[in-house]
Amino acid sequence: MLWAADTILYQNLFHKETIILRFGLIGYGLWGIHHARAIVKAPGAELSGIACSSRETLEKAKMDFPDVPVYLGYENLLSQETIEAVDIVVPNHLHTEIGTAALHAGKDVLLEKPMALSLKDCDRLIEAARENDRVLTIGHEFRISTQWGRLKTIVDEGQIGEPLYALVTLFRHPYRPGSQGWRYTADKVGSWTLEEPVHFFDSLMWYFEKWGDPTHISACGSSKTRVHGMYDNFSAFIKWPGQLYGIVTQTLGGFEHHQVMEIVGTEGSIRTWWSGTMDRTREPLFELKVQTKGRDKCERLELPPSGELFELEEELCRVVDAFRERKPIVSAEEARKRVLICIEAERSLKEGREVKLHF
Repeated sequence: MLWAADTILYQNLFHKETIILRFGLIGYGLWGIHHARAIVKAPGAELSGIACSSRETLEKAKMDFPDVPVYLGYENLLSQETIEAVDIVVPNHLHTEIGTAALHAGKDVLLEKPMALSLKDCDRLIEAARENDRVLTIGHEFRISTQWGRLKTIVDEGQIGEPLYALVTLFRHPYRPGSQGWRYTADKVGSWTLEEPVHFFDSLMWYFEKWGDPTHISACGSSKTRVHGMYDNFSAFIKWPGQLYGIVTQTLGGFEHHQVMEIVGTEGSIRTWWSGTMDRTREPLFELKVQTKGRDKCERLELPPSGELFELEEELCRVVDAFRERKPIVSAEEARKRVLICIEAERSLKEGREVKLHF
């Protein structure tokens, strides 16, 4: 596996030319702009096209990247045979339509989370990748984080013994509405559980994969005036086999962006937090402390810069290697399970009962 800090540039042995992976970007909203910049910075990648959904974003893309072809509509970009891979950054309800089209067009795909809004649509994406022998990887970039990803190593190495309990909590400002308010439109966003809690479910299921899939979930939520699925406050209680359980909770009625993760094991514990005036800041405050077995005091671990802008840049570096090696960073099968647990959390909340998980 090639890592971002040690990326090898593939070379043509006969012509001594660097082989570049040509990326198309579909979606040029507020988050798509950051994806474009990350592609440009990624070793071994070239931004070879941008597809926009409106004249307004098309003109902005042309201004920001005057040397990159810009298209109105994703179909025009997918018809370009020189483009080998696409990065899809569009509203949730378009993931399946555009993702399957890209796979059928013979492109490897990096698809933003959530994978899709239903299990049926997840299966359509999985089948399209299989039929066309393409790599489909889903953008759960918390795994790539120098901070949140570090917890996986600590758990896997047995530094805190057998995990017993985990907590993920987020206190933040309300969501940005997105283009034409899609994030506040139920049939376009799916649910707010699929926005950020999906990341937290992914983290815990990834940390604890050695102990199997979770078995049960129960959830509760409250909202000021919004429809079902859009909860200003949301909490879920997840059970694994044995004693292990986790809590995922967030509020969108807060301010700034403050996240905490805690894991307690039989022989130690972990606590880490991240705070910024905004989620997309390059100047956050953050900390990771761990008390491992055999120690009676915690240790503060040094970390490189942390935050979703740094994670995105690292993700694009690694996805170049993933596509070259024909192996996703986060498989579609894994991402489907995260969609399932979000759907079942919503069902638990609506029905007011614990739900058994069937993966």
